[in-house]
Amino acid sequence: MAKKQTQKQKKDGTSAWDDGWSLIFTGPLNHFAAYQGLRGGVHCDSSYPIGKNDWAYVYSTGEIFLNPRKTATPREWEYVIAHCMLHLGFGHFREHSDRLWNTACDWIVTKFLRDSHIGLPPKEFVQAFPFAVKSEEQVYQKLKDHPELAAQISFGMTTDKADMVWHGETKDDYPKELAQSLQNAIQEAIEDAQYGSTKKRSTGPYGVARNWFVSSYPLLGAVASSFRIVDDENVTMRANIPVAAVNPALKEIYVDPRADLSLKEWKFVLAHEFLHAALRHDERCEDRDPVLWNIACDYVINGWLVEMQIGEMPDFVLYDTAFKGMSAESLYELLYTDIRRHIRDCEGKSKDIVFGGGDGERWSAEELDGFYRRAMQQGLEYHQSNNRGHLPAALIEEIHAMSRPPIRWDVELAKWFDENFFAAEKHRCYARMSRRQSSTPDIPRPAWRVVDESTAQQMFGVLLDTSGSMDRSLLAAALGTVASYSEARDVHHIRLVFCDAAAYDQGIIHPDDLAEAVQIKGRGGTVLQPGIDLLDRDPQFPKDAPLLIITDGACDRLNLRGRNHAFLIPYGNRLPFPPKGPVFRLR
Repeated sequence: MAKKQTQKQKKDGTSAWDDGWSLIFTGPLNHFAAYQGLRGGVHCDSSYPIGKNDWAYVYSTGEIFLNPRKTATPREWEYVIAHCMLHLGFGHFREHSDRLWNTACDWIVTKFLRDSHIGLPPKEFVQAFPFAVKSEEQVYQKLKDHPELAAQISFGMTTDKADMVWHGETKDDYPKELAQSLQNAIQEAIEDAQYGSTKKRSTGPYGVARNWFVSSYPLLGAVASSFRIVDDENVTMRANIPVAAVNPALKEIYVDPRADLSLKEWKFVLAHEFLHAALRHDERCEDRDPVLWNIACDYVINGWLVEMQIGEMPDFVLYDTAFKGMSAESLYELLYTDIRRHIRDCEGKSKDIVFGGGDGERWSAEELDGFYRRAMQQGLEYHQSNNRGHLPAALIEEIHAMSRPPIRWDVELAKWFDENFFAAEKHRCYARMSRRQSSTPDIPRPAWRVVDESTAQQMFGVLLDTSGSMDRSLLAAALGTVASYSEARDVHHIRLVFCDAAAYDQGIIHPDDLAEAVQIKGRGGTVLQPGIDLLDRDPQFPKDAPLLIITDGACDRLNLRGRNHAFLIPYGNRLPFPPKGPVFRLR
């Protein structure tokens, strides 16, 4: 909200009326105060003509003028500003109306402010109603019958004229916005009564925008209700966040309170961040360049939001109609052809995904996946069943894809074994008889025999990160799975190499001995390349034998020299380079 400073300033450099306006954002009128029709419409400057004894008056177009010569506390200015706002919200303006109608409306507004305990009325407005006040029309008829009451008791913001000034029709729907604001206030009161008010509520238009998603947009309502808005200026400055960013693991959105955005623009920005988190863009990044991946996701999400007509797109966001219908993964591959130019052109615009949980993470990866999956699927069903607005087909497809459980890492690893190894072929042979059936003891039956030659060359290498950063429980699960798959495919030769600060060759071992052979060797950073070089120089290790690299991702850049390979890393970790082989994420 753009505001002009008053001539009378307090010691801290801010005006009392400015503090009063800020108090509006902490009460039930916060959504209404952030409405775009009121942006830039509150003035407190001597350049605007206003009577010496008048407090304020309001235009039908939404502008509110305050008297800078009046001395009042912030609570009193809150009362005065709210009085003017409620004239707009109650729809009191009529092109041809007399002074009695204005007085009747003043009485209704005063009763509402008293009942709602909004602000503190100046002393001159502390008067009693001479009769029961129910509606504007009822008060208007009473005042027409007893006009002397209008002269004796006045609750208006002016002395000798109406505080409502007709200045033409307006396209803004003030009553609708006031109703939405009161609805949000009731919902917050219910939440406080049910769960307790344990954290500071976000003020300003971004807090109002978040409440709108909770109450009026079911697709993102469940996601929005679980997020906390952090509007600490110091946090955004330290993290170099220009407008907003999201941390899906902590369920927090960081916004810069200094950003001058309208309520509709904040709706667009928050919807953008909610979709980043709900669609798990932080985890789907995998081993891609984080900045370029963020850019690709921004283009996709912004295209959806424009199509969905949520809020109003700010002029600084990434948007291009040429990318319509593309997924984030396919768009990333397209942008990767000129990665440097795209990162340079989008500098400062697209770093709004916080990768990693950070301090205070309380949810595991499985819990987060389950939460976002349920929230989006249920939100989609409710959104479509109640016809709450258009949704792009690509977004619906992504939500449906989220609802399907992901393929387990061990299943993907089993497919890798199937692609590289085959189970030994068995043949019937009479050289050694099998057990005879009791029903036909005289009939000899052949036994199954494995051809040794078919499995003689089946071997693969395991390059194992044994540094101190490797989690022992995950390591045990990985080695146990690898051993069982090797046995199932008759792979009885595993070339094992340990790596941490140096490479330790363990030679060829049997799958049964794999788990027992592992020892944590070092405590420093992991250097895996010496282990790869060791295997390449060894003539006993076949050149075409595949290699399975088990690491936590905190390793050096590797040169595999075209060898068939795969990585097995903990879920949520990323490799420091783009891998050429498949990556299995151990949960």
